[in-house]
Amino acid sequence: GLCGGGGGEPSGCDLLFILNFVPFSSGFCWGNSVERKIYIPLNKTAPCVRLLNATHQIGCQSSMNGDTGVIHVVEKAQDLKWVLTDGPHPPYMVLLEGELFTRELMLQLKGSSRISGLAVAISKPSPAQGFSPGLKCPNDGFGVYSNDYGPQYAHCNWTVWNPLGNGLAYEDFSFPIFLLEDANETQVIKQCYQDHNLPQNGSVPEYPLCAMQLFAHMHAVTNTVTCMRRSSLQTAFSLNPEEVCDALSDYNVWSTLKPINASSKINPVDEVIIVATRIDSHSFFWNVAPGAESAVASFVTHLAAAEALHKVPDVQMLPRNIMFTFFQGETFDYIGSSRMVYDMKMDKFPIRLDNIHSFLELSQVALRNSSVLWVHTDPVSRRNESIQPQVETLVEALINSSVGANVTLQEVGQSQPLPPSSFQRFLRAKSIPGVVLADHRTSFQNRYYQSMYDTAENILMKYPEGLSPEETLDYVTDTAKSLAEVATVVARALYQLAGGTGNTSAIQADPRMVSRMLYGFLIKTNNSWFQSIIKQDLKGLLGDELPQHYIAVTSLVNTTQLVQYVLANLTGTVVNFTKEECLNPEKTPNPEKEMYVYTWVQGSRDPNSTSRVPFCVQSTVHLTKAASPAFELKQWGSTEYSTWTESRWKDIRARIFLIASKELEIITLVVGIAILILSLLATYFINAKAHVLFSSPGDGGTVAY
Repeated sequence: GLCGGGGGEPSGCDLLFILNFVPFSSGFCWGNSVERKIYIPLNKTAPCVRLLNATHQIGCQSSMNGDTGVIHVVEKAQDLKWVLTDGPHPPYMVLLEGELFTRELMLQLKGSSRISGLAVAISKPSPAQGFSPGLKCPNDGFGVYSNDYGPQYAHCNWTVWNPLGNGLAYEDFSFPIFLLEDANETQVIKQCYQDHNLPQNGSVPEYPLCAMQLFAHMHAVTNTVTCMRRSSLQTAFSLNPEEVCDALSDYNVWSTLKPINASSKINPVDEVIIVATRIDSHSFFWNVAPGAESAVASFVTHLAAAEALHKVPDVQMLPRNIMFTFFQGETFDYIGSSRMVYDMKMDKFPIRLDNIHSFLELSQVALRNSSVLWVHTDPVSRRNESIQPQVETLVEALINSSVGANVTLQEVGQSQPLPPSSFQRFLRAKSIPGVVLADHRTSFQNRYYQSMYDTAENILMKYPEGLSPEETLDYVTDTAKSLAEVATVVARALYQLAGGTGNTSAIQADPRMVSRMLYGFLIKTNNSWFQSIIKQDLKGLLGDELPQHYIAVTSLVNTTQLVQYVLANLTGTVVNFTKEECLNPEKTPNPEKEMYVYTWVQGSRDPNSTSRVPFCVQSTVHLTKAASPAFELKQWGSTEYSTWTESRWKDIRARIFLIASKELEIITLVVGIAILILSLLATYFINAKAHVLFSSPGDGGTVAY
């Protein structure tokens, strides 16, 4: 049961309240402690947190001790009138249906002092009209187009890429906002509201009322410049520094078709074709970033193309090398790609900018109309007489490779700029021939870009009912077949561009492998295939929660590590090393050990026992920092590089309880004080008269026998 008082803490509350509340909440708060009898914790929630860049703070936060309000369920726009004007018990904690989570409604709530917080129920099915809390012009100002380079294309003047973007994720809210991910918990809150807060026949609901408390106090304020300065001062002058924010950072994953020594530079005359995708996404809520269309479909296609190329017999003889690159943090002003370009310019990467022959990027590719895949190029660099023919060669190779495949490649007109892409960061540094493949000609096909609804359902992944987890893992969906076709076209084109002269019809991506990857990255990471390809000490990577692809601030987020191990599994080879040799390859006499990375993975289960059969994988898969150069250079106000940071916090949680009236609280307080005073007086007088009250009758004389 639940009972509580104002300000979010329980106070005078009748036992009857507890008994009345037990029937629907006993499963949540069955326990001996007083707190568990008072509160129902909400365990399946995701908060909106504060992010900062060089000029702004965005996101949400609560007060230091959390924010509390009387719950009011808003199922239609008219219900807002109660919380904004009519309700007699402000402040209110609004439970909002997912379809109403719009910019217009949120700005109404933002301007009201009667709102203490918001809980959003996830909409199922996804809103038919689409929902994108991102910007209409993603990564504006950090791509290649500016006043100095294609000014007519800057700030999406030519094409608005994300027309459904309402910018909600880039607003600053002074109250906490949480996502309710569990329908059962949402129902518990609604039941509490109906039992205690629902106005009956126009009458005002009586106490006790059902309330919610949200804790999400953020330590950082203003902008990245301010929070980083405060953190650096703490580090410099305090023995126990408390930093207030951290730079968004992680690692890029990359590998090469032909092995190179990652600790030195390749020959200046060697040419490398870069294939790139992003591996991160974002939404309004922290670490809720399924990114099915915006990231996963494209990097899975990339992985499938890499596998198909590695199976070609003569790839080690190709004149040009191919580098498979997976950028992290691209959602936040191209963190990963800008860092790689910076490292190449500073000679901190084995490949230089001058080694790049061409660039092929896979953008959003899962929602093709009539199997059409659009080829985007940069109109500004194509004016260069040396770049134009190389771009035409790229486009021609792609179109030739699509012959006979269920993919129709069409080139976008040369007057249209590139969509938001990592390639733009490379163009800022050097004119490079390149293309970006996408399922959209102009604005995005994706109606849920950077949102919690960009899930497997968004890219039309469907499974028959009744399949076991193992059957689902290997079931080849239509989406997997479609992406495998794209991967096949990309692999064949790359083979030609790298100088291959053989028959490309044998180069074929595996739809079953694409299915496995989609299942692992979108539905369940804890599957038998992922289990078999990772190190034994990384089993914590695999959870039963839906996979998320947010960059965060911790080193090596799950997505990065899983992409690393999947790429090694698909492109590497099993070598006959012992565990000791695999973990310490420098001790082996192998002359090529500096050209490869060795990984001891736990392997599949032996069918005749519960133990696994581990083995050693030799691959060319490497990690390199995906941390904005702005933080290395301490240019926290940079307009050249990403400056995104995430605020630190101590406590994020949500709970509901019954709140008593102010009158009852005051009466309880007064009665409590009166009882305390009476108790003190009684104790004083009893102590003062103790010799009278507790003496025995015979104490006054001597006993004689």
